[in-house]
Amino acid sequence: MSETTDAKELYSIIEKTAQVVDVTASHDKVWPILNAFQDVFGQAVISFRASTGRSTEELDCRFTMLPKGFDPYARALEHGLTPKTDHPVGSLLKEVHQNLPIDSCGVDFGVVGGFAKTWSFPSAARLLPISRLVELPSIPPGVAENADFFQRYGLDDIVSTVGIDYPNRTMNLYFGAGDHQVPAACFEEQGVKAILSELGLPAPSEELLKLAARAFSIYITMSWDSPKIQRVSYAAMTPEPLGLPVKMTPVFDRLLKNAPYSTEGHNFVYGIAATPKGEYHKVASYYQWQKRVEGLLHSES
Repeated sequence: MSETTDAKELYSIIEKTAQVVDVTASHDKVWPILNAFQDVFGQAVISFRASTGRSTEELDCRFTMLPKGFDPYARALEHGLTPKTDHPVGSLLKEVHQNLPIDSCGVDFGVVGGFAKTWSFPSAARLLPISRLVELPSIPPGVAENADFFQRYGLDDIVSTVGIDYPNRTMNLYFGAGDHQVPAACFEEQGVKAILSELGLPAPSEELLKLAARAFSIYITMSWDSPKIQRVSYAAMTPEPLGLPVKMTPVFDRLLKNAPYSTEGHNFVYGIAATPKGEYHKVASYYQWQKRVEGLLHSES
């Protein structure tokens, strides 16, 4: 494998960032990914995300704003980063890109576990309706079964991102961007409680309610195995995450304060996910930034 100067520099940043959050990056996992995407990551928005809950021993790295027409899953298959599968998770991205007005895309990998997710973004002016998504043969059946839920909360025609998680065989839908924002009621206390109650999720904590009041995005997670919506997440964007009304974990605090790169002029995204087993938190810090990311920050699952 050729190790270009840019790839070496990025690998060094990945390794140092992982050390800040007490994670050891796997050279054998990270280098093949940098090699596979070396022609596109130079112009990408690059971020790192740490999580509580099941992801405490992982650090996610993301390349977003990859060019229109690029297929990150096909590239991953070509380079042996993920196994080929007959499961619908393996055909969904192609259907999304062939049938919907996708303007850019992204890829997500763990510095320990390797290739994990893809992201597909329409333009902020042409968000996706649920009615178009349910026409895709590989979409989880639960999307159609929850159509009334999406319509009831004003989410049915403002899908701003489709995320696909290959190892976990789940899919994320993100809502709202540009002039097509999530209805304010979804972020208010009564709305948050109603959404979680309707989906059979635990009542929200005070932290979640306070964060939701400042959120810019709501997104859900579904699988092919059940029609139930597994998770609902709220994300807030801020240049000063330490000022958010949440109790910052030591790992998050170190990532925010000690990242081996400048975050001057960058925003951070802080999210809380509501799950059947309780809530978990996540924070994203941006290493490589582009101004156009402001309208498409919804890839923080």
